[in-house]
Order: sequence, then structure tokens, then C-alpha cells
Amino acid sequence: MRAGAYSPNHIGNDTAIFNLTAEQLRKRGCQVNVYSEEQFNRDGVEEDIVLAMCREQASIERLQQLEDRGCLVINSGYGIENCTRERMTRILLGNGIPYPESLIVNTNENIKPALKKAGFKSCWIKRGDFHAMHKEDVSYVRHIEEAQEVLQEYFYRGIKRAVINVHLVGDLVKFYGIRDSSFFFWFYPFDAGHSKYGWEEVNGRSQGLDFDVRSLKSMCQRAAEELNVVVYGGDCIVGEDGDIKIIDFNDWPSFAPCRNEAAPHIAKAILAAIKAR
Repeated sequence: MRAGAYSPNHIGNDTAIFNLTAEQLRKRGCQVNVYSEEQFNRDGVEEDIVLAMCREQASIERLQQLEDRGCLVINSGYGIENCTRERMTRILLGNGIPYPESLIVNTNENIKPALKKAGFKSCWIKRGDFHAMHKEDVSYVRHIEEAQEVLQEYFYRGIKRAVINVHLVGDLVKFYGIRDSSFFFWFYPFDAGHSKYGWEEVNGRSQGLDFDVRSLKSMCQRAAEELNVVVYGGDCIVGEDGDIKIIDFNDWPSFAPCRNEAAPHIAKAILAAIKAR
């Protein structure tokens, strides 16, 4: 399971999708043993098939060691690590997957010249080294001077690297999916009152801008393949012209508005991976 510190404002939801998936696997004849992330780091596991919502650095390293020994791990420890901000940004941009213009910076540098050169005004500053654990790990800034101040705060908090995404205007869309599966779910989080940190208010209520859902699903499947995750979710922005850009991609999110529908599909994907192995 995922440690509570890595389920900000979603501890119950993350627990629920994990338990539902375990129950779906039991219904299909599997024996499923559930461990807390703390137990996993303290005692390890004996099983050679591991379902992981872990986020701690020590957990990720343990998962990677299990994979290197031949265990089947879903989501991969390497995939979970790829979803940390700097790695994700480099992988998505490097593979031509639509993503905002971005700068990757050290938090102790003067970034004003680079922001001016890139033409950034309002933008998002996000810790680059790890998954977000607090609201302050993601910051919306309205101008270059504010960006420099926020970056300095990151430095004082011990965060050495940050990703700066240009702010995109349009409808904020949240999605959930399972790689190589027919399951895909999307919705407008602000309209549904679904929030982790309240940043949905920046883009506000959706305008219902038209976009191609098949293109979004295809884009997300490509991202999941490149990032090496099976169970995924994230956010994108739909522009006025229907252009879609992924702004965040997460390993095994809560599936809160659709977990009852998603759990059987997650279980089927896991069983398919086991059979393929």
C-alpha cells in the first residue's frame, strides 16, 4: 500500500482502489497478501508478483531490486521513479508527447533571464526531485519576479531541482487509464469538486471545449509506455483549438470517481501480465 504521507488529502481513496483491486484478484482465484509500505521497507516480501502503490525512495529502490531479480512488479519501481517531475518532463518531451514548454533548473540560480528568453510570464513551479507531498511542492506564479521568489523558497526547503512549466489556458481535464486496456475515464475536476491542493481554481470552470477523446487516450497510452507504468492517471489542458497537452502523469492514482469500474480492469491487466510472464 502507499504510505499516508504520499496520499495527501486522498488516503481513503488510495486505500479504496488498492483494496478493490485486491478483492477483484481474489475473486479470480488469486491469493493476495496486503502489506503497508512501512512493512515492506522493514521486512520485505516473499512473493515474486508485487502490486505496488509505493512512493518512498526506499520503497522504489526495493521494488527495483525485486525487478532486477526477476520479480513481476506492477507498477514498476522504475516506472514510479519515471513519474517524478524532472524525469517525467524529460521523457515526455524527449519522446514528442505533447507537454508544456518547460525549463529544468537548480533552485539556487537566477532564472529571470531564462524565463524572459523563453517568454514565460505566468507559470507553474514544481519540485523536480520527487513526487509532490505538500501543496507547496507545486506553485502557480503570475510573473517572473514571483517565480524567482518561489524558487528561492524551494531552495530554503532543501529542494535542489525544479521544473517550470509555462501556464496553459484552457479546460483542465483529469484522466485515468490502464495501459493496453479498453478502460479510460476522464472528467473536469473543478466542475466535479475533485481536488488535491485546490490548484484547479486557476483554470476554473470548464468551457466544454471540444476535443478528441481518442487522441487523448492514444496520447496517454504512449506516455504510459514511455514512462513504464501500467496503472496511471493525470491531468491535461485542452486549448480553444482542441489542442491537448499532458501537464501531469501519475503512477497508480486514486481513480476516486470511477474506482468500482476501474478495479476489474486493473485486475485483468495484472492477470494478463502474469500470464504473459
